[in-house]
Amino acid sequence: MGVWLPDNANNSAAHSGTGHRERLRQRLLKGGSEALADYELLEFLLFSAIRQGDTKPLAKALIAHFGSFSAVLNAEAGALRQVRGMGEASAAALHAVALSARRMTRGVVEDKPVLGSWQALLDYLAVDMAHLTVERVRVLYLNTQNRLILDHHVGDGTIDEAAIHPREVIRKALDIGATALILVHNHPSGNPEPSRADIQITQRIAEAGRLLGVTVHDHVIVGRSGHVSLRAKGLV
Repeated sequence: MGVWLPDNANNSAAHSGTGHRERLRQRLLKGGSEALADYELLEFLLFSAIRQGDTKPLAKALIAHFGSFSAVLNAEAGALRQVRGMGEASAAALHAVALSARRMTRGVVEDKPVLGSWQALLDYLAVDMAHLTVERVRVLYLNTQNRLILDHHVGDGTIDEAAIHPREVIRKALDIGATALILVHNHPSGNPEPSRADIQITQRIAEAGRLLGVTVHDHVIVGRSGHVSLRAKGLV
């Protein structure tokens, strides 16, 4: 005769975890954009890679380690894996979400004239650059309709003539048929206020552009606390 035994502790935990996941799923589907706290949304994103068990401790550990939900998604896969409990699959899952967000915001920018969808451009730059730990310089090249034709990564490092050469920036525009451009870089410190070097290099590129018929619309500096437009400050 067989003897009936209750579910063991592991099975109980699995059932409990399943119920929690279903509750999060329903809140996400029915509750709108603010239905889940940051750590809960991160829990949900980890479900695809961690099929069983409680992902809440890991989600909270990630936010504690990197400082915010956004910083977690912007972290490199190698940095994510340094957090205990993160494996290759879970790091890849979060990295895929970050890439999806970048492509979505970039798609909005590519579909419309940049100057007519300025907020979409700022959203794209914030997603892509606000949490970088290195200073990155990019040039957005535009055609005669002010549509983006090339998002060019110039390099990483402090923005000066050692990193970005005015003649090369304008030569690239002529090579690809661009008639205008927007300079972009980030401040890893978080403070987007321009330095003297930022202002000087912008003015040199703008002057070089004027001589060859390429308009420098702006220089946008991105930081965790927001952005600064040099044109809005009257510096371009």
